[in-house]
Order: sequence, then structure tokens, then C-alpha cells
Amino acid sequence: MTRRYFGTDGIRGRAGESPITAEFAENLGRALVKVLGVDRPVIAIGRDTRASGPMLEDALARGITSAGGDVCLLGVLPTPGVAAYVVENRLAAGAVISASHNPAHDNGIKFFSGDGFKLPDETELAIEQELDASATAVAPGTIGKVDDAVSRYVAHALKSLPPGFSLRGLKITVDCANGAAHETTPQALRALGADVHIFHAAPDGLNINAGCGSTVAGEISRLVKETGAQVGLSHDGDADRLLLCDEDGDPLDGDELLAMAGLDLLRRGELGGDTVVATVMSNLGLDEAIEQAGGKVVRTGVGDRYVLEAMRAKGFVLGGEQSGHMIFLRHGTTGDGLVSALQIFRLMAESGKPLSELRKVLHKYPQAQRAVAVKSKPPLETVPEIHAAITAAEQALAPRGRVLVRYSGTEPKLRILLEGRDAVVLEDHADRIASAVRQSL
Repeated sequence: MTRRYFGTDGIRGRAGESPITAEFAENLGRALVKVLGVDRPVIAIGRDTRASGPMLEDALARGITSAGGDVCLLGVLPTPGVAAYVVENRLAAGAVISASHNPAHDNGIKFFSGDGFKLPDETELAIEQELDASATAVAPGTIGKVDDAVSRYVAHALKSLPPGFSLRGLKITVDCANGAAHETTPQALRALGADVHIFHAAPDGLNINAGCGSTVAGEISRLVKETGAQVGLSHDGDADRLLLCDEDGDPLDGDELLAMAGLDLLRRGELGGDTVVATVMSNLGLDEAIEQAGGKVVRTGVGDRYVLEAMRAKGFVLGGEQSGHMIFLRHGTTGDGLVSALQIFRLMAESGKPLSELRKVLHKYPQAQRAVAVKSKPPLETVPEIHAAITAAEQALAPRGRVLVRYSGTEPKLRILLEGRDAVVLEDHADRIASAVRQSL
């Protein structure tokens, strides 16, 4: 059976419209408790800085408590902070109210199980089925709000570094996206002695991701040049991903970070299975860089949940996405923008090299990408114009290229990725596929 509400990263939509309503969130809380199937489960709830967050937080907590569960309200906290809190305090589950990098008018709800990992598809399906069943309400009351969640998460992130590690002398510019990391990341970097310049750290409930954050690369580039920083760090709204910018103001994508971190762990003998896990979106240059050093890359479908599944199945310790999701499994159970940044800063400090030098380990194949809004999502092979455009592109790029066309799991969009040796050919066929999509969908 397919899921109706859950996508690749929880349930998302425009706040106030189905399914992101208070009524739905309350029912969702009840369904979660029923599916967990344990007596008085304790569930932590964290959120980002969106204006709709408190409404959904209250409704979700009401649903959980009315079904017999207890709630720890963590307030505004990065997504990985919620996962870490659940594991360290041995809770039954965690919930995050956030739409990640989406605009402020959107919101969403995603869950972690007691081990800190995102729920598998079958559990999400069971929750959806429980939503349709009648729920018997009880009244256990809530535990209340945890006041020290921020400092606990910062301490958790700093544990990922060697004892006595310092960033003294490193000038870092940070774009907090007016989101969940507006307190945690500045606190962590200052604790390490870095010279930190903070921007977009005054959330008002409506300015999250607005002209800032990891999806607006030009902003952190501008800020690095303006401040003369040696590195720039930009989060998304819930801080489970990052964008880094070198001292010249040039952004690095997740593939470059994976290559840098993977080769470093490989040299140390700490890369489990000598393998980096990436999605089908990652550049073929990543495979070449890791293979030349004696390792390999395993690819999964798009979504950090699938990266994690592959990592856990084979004992791999490093994985991520081109978008900037990085998972260091020895230091956490989910993508963590702060922990990931700290690992790259450690590499910079220990090597004595700037990012502009470290990033040269990856030689990218040219790519062409498009994101086209769609009104519906039929199977692509059933749409003749789109199928023909994709087939023509595959033939033009063979044998040293690839074509990936897929629907977004979180937005009403179709994403197009072409990769090969000739950038002109890539752009031409990407435009042809995009045009076919606009005409058909």
C-alpha cells in the first residue's frame, strides 16, 4: 500500500491547509501513540521558528496526551537535536515540526523512533491506517517543557570532536536562516573559540528561510566576502543540512563535502566498509574520487532516510546528499548540519588547508538540473512527450552520462538531472525535457 500523507521527509504542506492543520496534528499524535504500542510512551517534540509551529506543537501534544502518552516540549531546536535528545534520554519517540528548507508558509511533522532514526515506511503506513480508526482518548497530562534542551544539544555536538579541540583563530560567518539553529550553532562555535559573525538569527515566525539559509547560496557568499571570513556556514530552517562557502565566497555542495570527509576517514582507517553512501543525485566525480583512493560509493534513492537505511544495513558510517545532508553515523542518527560542519572544520584545522584547497579532491562531471512545477504526478512512461524527451537525452549522453527524472517527495515538482561530459548537450536536453513537462503536466 502507498502512503497518502507521508513523503520522503515526513508530512508537509501549507500551514492551515489539509493536512497541516491543528485537527490533523492532534489525530496524528493519537495515532502515533497507538502504533508505538507501549504503556505511557514519552515523546519529545521540537520545532523550528515558523509562526505555525506553536499551534501544531500544542495540537500534537494534545493528541499524544489524550491517547495516554507523555510529552517533553523541547521548543525551538534543530532536527538532529531532537533525535539526539530522544536517544540520550531513552524516550519512545521524537517529533519535529518543520518544513525544513521550504518557505515560512509551509510546515510539516516528522517522527523519530526511540533509536533516533526516522520511522520506516511500514510504520508510517501503520500510523496512516490508525488515523482512519477510532481513537479512545484518556487524560494523562503532559510532563512539561524541558528548559535546557539547547545546551544539551550543543554538548552532544561538541562530543563529535577530539578532547581539547579548538577553532581559535578561525573566522567563521554563519547564516542561521532565522531558524532552529539561531542559538545552538553560535553557542557551539563560540565555545570552541572561533571568531563568529552571526547573521539571520532573529526569527519572528515569518522570516525563516526568507532570502537566507542554505537554499540561498548567494547570501552566504555575500556575507563571507563582506566579513572577510575564512569559511561560511549556512543552515536550513531545521538545521539538519548545511551549505559551506570557502574563503573566496564560492559555495560547496554536499558532494564536495562527502568527498572531503570520505577521503579523510579512509586515510584514517575509520570509513566503515571503505564506503560512502550517496543518492542517485550525486555527481559521478564522487565515485571516481573515492574509488581512486581505494574506497567505493553505494547509491540509494533520493532522501536521507534511504541513505540511512543503506548505512545501517551494512555498517557504513558516512553518507549524504548533494543538497547538504551529511550523516556521520558515529556521531548521530540523522543528518546534522552542526555536527557535519564541525567535522569539516576539524579537517581544515588539522590539515592547515583552506576550503578552496580541500575541495579540489573532487573533479565534477558537468550537470544540468531543472525543477518544474506540476499539477499531477502520473507515471512518466505514460506521458508520451516526456518519455520521448527522456529517451532522446539518454541516447545522446550514452555511454558516459546519465538522465534522472523524478517527482519531488516534498513538493509538487518534477526534478530533472542530466550528467555527462558535454555541458552544452546537457543544457539542451534538460531544456527539452523541462519543456515537455510544462506542456504535459
